[in-house]
Formats: sequence, structure tokens, C-alpha cells
Amino acid sequence: MKLTPLKINLFNLVKLPAVFFTGVRVKEISERHCKVSVRHRWINQNPFKSMFWAVQGMAAELTTGALVLMKINKSGRKISMLVSNNKATFTKKATGKITFVCNEGDKIETALKETIKTGLGHTFWMTSIGTNSDGVVVSTFDFEWSVKVKN
Repeated sequence: MKLTPLKINLFNLVKLPAVFFTGVRVKEISERHCKVSVRHRWINQNPFKSMFWAVQGMAAELTTGALVLMKINKSGRKISMLVSNNKATFTKKATGKITFVCNEGDKIETALKETIKTGLGHTFWMTSIGTNSDGVVVSTFDFEWSVKVKN
């Protein structure tokens, strides 16, 4: 099954409603990159009138996770995926439309080949950078993904 922004967004509506109802949407996905946007609104704001950090985290994780899922589907193998660690840096108040981009799809294939070859779990880090409509970085998220062939 080819992953498209529409299919991912509909999946989120059914399986991850918090992602959908806070306004997180996949805009682009390819073999190498994924772009997700979310607009600051009442439903996703913190008491300081900016976007809640967890909403930024959901959008950032989706940029990396969608790429991992796409590569797993392409492999034709049953492989589990899990975020095993993450870290974030916030550099500016997130207001307006925030766009998260991950351009590290090439990191995934190496990890998948290794886990298929050895049968052992393999981890790797991916970064997603969030910018506002002026192109200013508001947050950077790093996710450590763990993949392992299912028995």
C-alpha cells in the first residue's frame, strides 16, 4: 500500500484522534522527507497563548514515524517500530502555522536491513525541525526509533 498524505490523515482520524483534532496534518511524503503542519488554535494552545509542546511533539514524531512506516511497508516484512527515546529543544514561541520537516528517510533503510539480517532490534535517531511561517525555527525534536523483525 502506498502511503499518501490523505491516507495518513484519515488513519489519524480513526486511530489517533488527538493528532487529528489538534490540527496536525501530513502535507507531503516521499522516500526521503515528510512535511507536517499544524496551526496554533485554541484547542492546541498552552496558558501562554502559544502551541502546547505536546502538539508540536505529535507533529514532529509524525514526520519521522510516517517515513519509518513507509520504509517498513516497502520492505514487505513484518517489523515492529517504537520510539525508544526523544529529546526536544524549543527556541521560539510557536504561534501561527508551524511546519515540521524530516529529511532523513535514508537513515531508515540501513536499520531495516540490519534488523532483517540479524533478527535483532536496531535503533537510529531522526530529527524533525519545526519552523513558523517566517522560516524561523521554533523547535527541534530528535526521536530514537527502534525496529525489530516480528516473530
